[in-house]
Amino acid sequence: MMIILSENQIKEIYSMKDAIEDLEKALVWNTEGEIANPHRTVFDYPAKKASALYMPSSIGPIRKSAVKVVTIFPENPSYGKKTTQGVILLTDTENGDHLACINASYLTRLRTGAASAIAADYLARKAASSVAVIGCGAMAEEQLKGVMEVRKIDSILLYNRTEAKARNFAGKIGQWHPEFSGEITIEKDANDAVSKADMVICSTRSETPVFSGEALKQGAHINGVGSYLPHMQEVDETTVLKAGKIVVDTVQGAKEEAGDLLVPANAGRWDFSSLHGELGEMVSRQIPGREDETEITFFKSVGTAYFDLAVAASVYEKAVKAGAGTQVEM
Repeated sequence: MMIILSENQIKEIYSMKDAIEDLEKALVWNTEGEIANPHRTVFDYPAKKASALYMPSSIGPIRKSAVKVVTIFPENPSYGKKTTQGVILLTDTENGDHLACINASYLTRLRTGAASAIAADYLARKAASSVAVIGCGAMAEEQLKGVMEVRKIDSILLYNRTEAKARNFAGKIGQWHPEFSGEITIEKDANDAVSKADMVICSTRSETPVFSGEALKQGAHINGVGSYLPHMQEVDETTVLKAGKIVVDTVQGAKEEAGDLLVPANAGRWDFSSLHGELGEMVSRQIPGREDETEITFFKSVGTAYFDLAVAASVYEKAVKAGAGTQVEM
């Protein structure tokens, strides 16, 4: 039997805290050579300005493999369909059984938020208590949830190009964090938000920087997860050059997709040899986290397939125990 799991069914059995714990284990396994993470395959459909992405991975210690399939069809909203649709097919590597088909859109946001939380835990100042959210779209909720798991936040500053979207986001915070009693501020300027924040979350699809690195507080930490193509740049060159430590999820992915780093690198003003390292190296203590209260730190994530597998496998185990999901005969 295969289990089908929707976004709402996942939310009932799996939390951000779970995702952080599962991803930390996978990050260490990857540094130990226990994970196969081949390059993704992309099919482009120019007539629709669309793409389909196939991302396989396998984690030895949990005896699971998966392929995530994501389609991006920008014209879909005009037909009443979602731009991005995704599923994860989970397989048992002991007997070849296909165990589950899981909604990938939510899990992608969740594991990205978990990765940012882990990065913030190692790189943000321990006393960090304020966070600026630049871009209040779909990715921002899990990004904020993640940092709120690893730091005691008492001030949230929101900025979005469309102010109404920021106000709508502010109204949701109390729903999923009812114990939060701090201050929520809507800022009309991204630099004003950044200038007051110990941590900055960027999760936009902007092709140009969304704030100035000159606005950053001393000792600030930035999580950048929005730009995912070589020409996209939501974090500016000033931030990259000011950062004492830049950590990425994977060096290969950053060199191929992280426009925030590729733009200054291609201009000859920064080099990938300046990277502090990968997130897994930090979690496994091969490289240090924050060492100086005044340094600027920057985590850049473009995502990688085994992150999805790490959380999908755990979701499946919890679903089996809870009797969750819809079982189908294949």
